[in-house]
Amino acid sequence: MMNTILITGGAGFVGANLALGMTERFSNIRVVALDNLHRRGSELNIERLRAHGVTFLHGDVRIKDDLQAVGEFDWMIECSAEPSAAAGHRGSPSYLIGSNLVGMLNCLEAVRERGAGMIFLSTSRVYPIPTLSKLAITETDTRFVLQEDQDVTGASSRGIAERFPLDGRRTLYGATKLCGEIMLQEYIAAHDVRGVVNRCGTIAGPWQMGKVDQGFVSLWVAAHTLELSLAYSGYGGTGKQVRDVLHITDLLDLIVLEMAQIDHCNTEVFNVGGGLAFSTSLRELTALCEEVTGKRTSIASEPDTGETDVPIYISDTGKVSSKLQWAPKRGIEEIVSDIHSWIVSARDKVEAIFTDGSQRIPAK
Repeated sequence: MMNTILITGGAGFVGANLALGMTERFSNIRVVALDNLHRRGSELNIERLRAHGVTFLHGDVRIKDDLQAVGEFDWMIECSAEPSAAAGHRGSPSYLIGSNLVGMLNCLEAVRERGAGMIFLSTSRVYPIPTLSKLAITETDTRFVLQEDQDVTGASSRGIAERFPLDGRRTLYGATKLCGEIMLQEYIAAHDVRGVVNRCGTIAGPWQMGKVDQGFVSLWVAAHTLELSLAYSGYGGTGKQVRDVLHITDLLDLIVLEMAQIDHCNTEVFNVGGGLAFSTSLRELTALCEEVTGKRTSIASEPDTGETDVPIYISDTGKVSSKLQWAPKRGIEEIVSDIHSWIVSARDKVEAIFTDGSQRIPAK
């Protein structure tokens, strides 16, 4: 029996969409969204959540009492995090560490106390930057391509598998999420907690308030729709960096499967993304945005590569597909079209958020 699902970070892009999706999939359960509203734009989701019967609580995972206020729950979908790969590299990392580590400990304790299960949303950023940057790639007119033969375990033309080495530098954000994975595994072993780790690549879809350092697909679409300037940053300024992209609804489909089949996938770590079929370079994304929006925008070239960037990341989803018979269904074209339709329909609410600060957008 499942009575209550708690979604931490529940007013953010991922959390809010999952909360709303859960209310659609399960008619007789209580869905609670807990969020501290730290990220600008998350406040716009409160009305959406409440209109669909989601209980919204303004709280912070760094504060134990805020989690206690939720009451009993059967599952926690742990989406709360400072999600920027650049976080902590410019200024103090205290919020990053507090949210992603202290908050994770508080979440695990809340799960343990209730005998609940946890779906932990980790990140592809747990994989080390130097190792990813040294993979064998070829260059086409529009993108970088992974070669089939690689000297690194877990890497192939299909992307990065869970066996990929974890030794090396990965950003403070990636380090905190890897620590969270380890903590969950230890709680599973020591306290019989049920849990699954999803190492997510780029997730995108409507209601994502993309920023310079996180959420590049929605920001790229917004820049074309709202006629903002862009820049191809790094790797010679050619726009050939590649990421695989996962529609938020495909992630929802997977999490529903994981909860239903927890006895089959308890303790597992999965690489989760769109995979090679649903990957894009910035250059290719630009062409698609022009096609969908009917608009062109100025794109500068900034050749210097940032310390947190990698030329290509694609999720090899073979393990999760084999284990749960899951595969993403919604491709890049559908993702871009869905985001564009949302921005057009909600322009009066979201334009100020997308135009705040820098209008030049490098890849995540």
